[in-house]
This record gives sequence, C-alpha cells and structure tokens, in this order.
Amino acid sequence: MNLHEYTSYDATGLAELVRSREVTSVELTRLAREANDRINPTINAVIEFYNDAETVPGSEEGPFAGVPFLRKDISSTEAGRLYECGSRLYQGYRPTIDSYYVERVRAGGLRIVGRTTTTELGAFGLSETAMCGITRNPWNLDRTAGGSSSGSGAAVAAGIVPIASASDGGGSTRIPASYCGLVGFNPSRGRISGGPNEQDPGYGISRRFVLCRTVRDAAAALDVLSGSYSGDPFLIPRPERPYVDELSDSGGRLKIGVAMSSWTEMPLDPEIRDRVSETAKVLEQMGHIVEEIGPPFSVFDHRETIVSSSYLSYTRLDAIANSLGRKVDESTLEPLNLERYERSKKLPLSHAAKSFEYARKLCFDVGVAVQSYDLLLTPTMPCTALPHDAYSMDLRNMSADEYTDLDFAELCQYIFSFSLTGQPSASLPLFVSAEGLPIGIQIVGRFADEATVIRVARDLENAFPWAKRRPPVFAR
Repeated sequence: MNLHEYTSYDATGLAELVRSREVTSVELTRLAREANDRINPTINAVIEFYNDAETVPGSEEGPFAGVPFLRKDISSTEAGRLYECGSRLYQGYRPTIDSYYVERVRAGGLRIVGRTTTTELGAFGLSETAMCGITRNPWNLDRTAGGSSSGSGAAVAAGIVPIASASDGGGSTRIPASYCGLVGFNPSRGRISGGPNEQDPGYGISRRFVLCRTVRDAAAALDVLSGSYSGDPFLIPRPERPYVDELSDSGGRLKIGVAMSSWTEMPLDPEIRDRVSETAKVLEQMGHIVEEIGPPFSVFDHRETIVSSSYLSYTRLDAIANSLGRKVDESTLEPLNLERYERSKKLPLSHAAKSFEYARKLCFDVGVAVQSYDLLLTPTMPCTALPHDAYSMDLRNMSADEYTDLDFAELCQYIFSFSLTGQPSASLPLFVSAEGLPIGIQIVGRFADEATVIRVARDLENAFPWAKRRPPVFAR
C-alpha cells in the first residue's frame, strides 16, 4: 500500500484490509508517519508522533483493527505519555493512568500513534497557542482550523490519520468539523464515560468523541466508545442495537425544525443560510415534515450563561499548579486565560449559584422550544473559518469580556446550547463555499437518540457525497 491508497480509505475501510491480511497495522502506522512527516510541517497539527508508534498496543479484532489514531492533548490520558493541555502550566506532565476512553480506543483496535494540538486548557474556538504555535487549516492555511480540537481536525482533514480524538464543551468537536470539512459528532451526555478522573467535565457540558470523515466511522466509533462505569454521574438508556446497524435501517418520517435566521446578534452568512435551506428541501423530498423555527433562547440568557460558566473552569487551577510545583502567572498561562483566572478568584461564592441558574433556565427554554421536533437542522457555524488574526489569546485587539462575547456567544450560537442540554448533535461537511471553504450543517437529535442522528446523517451523506473532497494541503 502506498500513501495515496492509504489516504483514500476511511478508518472502517482500513480495518477491513487489516482483518483480511491485505495490510498490517505496522504498515498503516508507517504510512501515517510518512503522511505526518510530509504534511505536518505545513499545518502544525501533531505535536508528537510517538517514536515507538509501531509497537503501541491495540486489538487486532476490534472494528478499527490496526488503524492509526491521534489523541487530542486534553481530556483523555495515556499512562506515561505527555499530557500538556496546550499549556505551559502542564508542560512535561505525564499521568499515571489510562482514561476509560483510551482503554476503549485500544479495545476497538485503534493504535494511538501521537498527540494533536489543542487550545490552552481547551478554552475558546481558535487554533493558536503560545506553547505550540498556530495550527493551520488544510483548506486555507491563513484560516483557523477551529478549536479546541484543532490539531485533530487539521490532521484528519489533511489525511495524516482517518480518525482522531476530540472533545466538545462549547463546540470543540463541531467547530473544527465545520471549518475543516469533517464529521463531528457530539454524543448525548453520559453516552461516553469521562472516568476515572473526569467523570463530570465542565459540570456535565463536555463530552469526548472523535473527528472522522464518514458517517459509518462515526457510528462504529459510537459502538466502540459508548458505555458507563461505576461512579459515572449520568445514566442514559442503552441503545437498542449497535449504531452501525442503524446505517441499514430506513427509519421513519420525522418532524424537523430548521434554523434559517441568526440566534444572536451576529448575522448568519447568507451563503450558509442558503445551504441550510437546500438541505431542508432535500429532507422534505425524503418525506420528512420540515418547518422553520426561531431562536430557542434569549440572546441575553445565552450570553450570560456562557460568560458566567466560563469562570468556573478556572477555580481548580491553583490545585493543579500546586500538584505540578508551579505557579499560575504569566509564565504558565496566556494573557486571556490568566486574566479570566484572576477575575475568577475575586468572584463571590454566589457566582456559582448564579451561573447554574442561568444554565438551568437556558436548558429549560431550549427544551420547551424544541420538544415537538424529532430533529433540528441548523448551521454549525454562522460563518466559514476565520483568519488567524481575527482574535487572539494575547488580547491584542480586545478585552477578555469582548473576546468571550465574540467567540462563544456569537460564533457558537447554534452549538453551545445543545452541549448544555446534553442532546446528541453532528456537524456534517455537506458543502464548500464559493471561496473554497467547508460549510458544516448541524443536525440535533432528542436526548439519548443518537440512532436517529446517525440515520439522517447517512441519508444526507448519500444526498451530498463528500468522501472524495480533498483540501489543497493533503497527504498524497
């Protein structure tokens, strides 16, 4: 197998070749390294390709037997491997335990061959850090790859690996999926365990999964990664059958609510609105009932939920710094995170209660607004990938408050609320803009109903085939 052949397969296809003995896992790892060596100097997505990658553990029997896999450098830990969270605060840190996520990845046959870049502490939806530099979008090197799963998005889009880990609190899987032209699935809260040390990340907002190129890879990954453990804080109904079986099920007629307007003060790009409309018409032709919906929340509540909750994540930094023998200051944190950390220390205890109340109200309002729909159709992002200098962690152009309002409340207007409600959602790479940049379209299901999302995603993949699209920067 040569590099061109390697990059033409998705993860499921490569695993089939391994099981039929047409290729070995070691050959695939060598091809992934070749792709990395050829492409990564241009996009800066992989911060470490393991020297011992050809001998890393993994099952030869799982759905992804022998397939190379990259780990986002936050959220999930490998014992003995660097875990630096895109921050100088964590530089050189090596955990002593494997996360349950990593255990399931290996049991499914995936071979973890390296680490990908992430924004500092997973904060904010960009692709630049002081420690790792800029991760560039393979579709346009002057544009952001999105964050915080920036390296995973760029690496999969550029063909280094067909699948990589991701995590999503305010949209950190779906943003790079939309910007880099990938499938970005965010499962229901509780579907995938965060244990043994991160059972409740982001107070129930953040979830782990993957970035990949095809719906069948997403379905198989759900089967591999799903499952709860003792001590997990959320219980969720088990699926009735494997998610890959949903790919051959026709499903039924659905009532679908479609977002055709902006949900905040930031306008929706007219080209993206037209692509949502086009998608809605196709779904209607498939027999579904489609009707337009307005914003499911108030702009004020949405913004206040994001701003108030963002401070809560900084409360544990002192304990982390102490355990690592460091201080939280300008030598360990970037200016934006440092300013928000310092502000968080001055907030009264009542701030947490206020934040949780905003979140409760937003969840309630969204739940009531969408309760009559089986599925929602929205843009993933209101615009295509922004230039790298649109906003920066060093606060060159704005204050911390202005940055937060711009990044989350405006850019994440269609995605954050569904992280909060715990509903499953997926960004699908249905279109490319006139400018040559990917346009992600999001579908959102009812809580615990990943099956419907998978089936409709499959139908849209068939209606708008994207498998053969390649960005200008791609491993060939």
